[in-house]
Amino acid sequence: MANNPPVELRNATRGATLASRCRVADSYFPRLIGLMGAKTLEAGEGLLILPCNSIHTHFMRFPIDVVYVSRENIVVALDEAMAPWRFGRIRRGSRYVVELPAGTIAATGTEVGDTLVR
Repeated sequence: MANNPPVELRNATRGATLASRCRVADSYFPRLIGLMGAKTLEAGEGLLILPCNSIHTHFMRFPIDVVYVSRENIVVALDEAMAPWRFGRIRRGSRYVVELPAGTIAATGTEVGDTLVR
């Protein structure tokens, strides 16, 4: 996975933590591999993929929540519980994507227009 230390990712608008241990994939191979082959994504974990405006869940074993975020750290789109073996849509205006355990978006009340901080 990524060589960067994990970061905390918070929804500043809602005062909620999306991931306390969010790994950052900001180079070719970590971005290419993403969560492929992972057995699970535990509560509090996440993967921030930078740059990114679309994902796929091929070779994954579990559904994920996906948050698409602009250069200004504003949520521009959401995909809840994206199943394995799917292609996500290209989300214009997205600079990075955060992959989270399914249910995180609902549990934190995250909505389009919210501001994220790390």
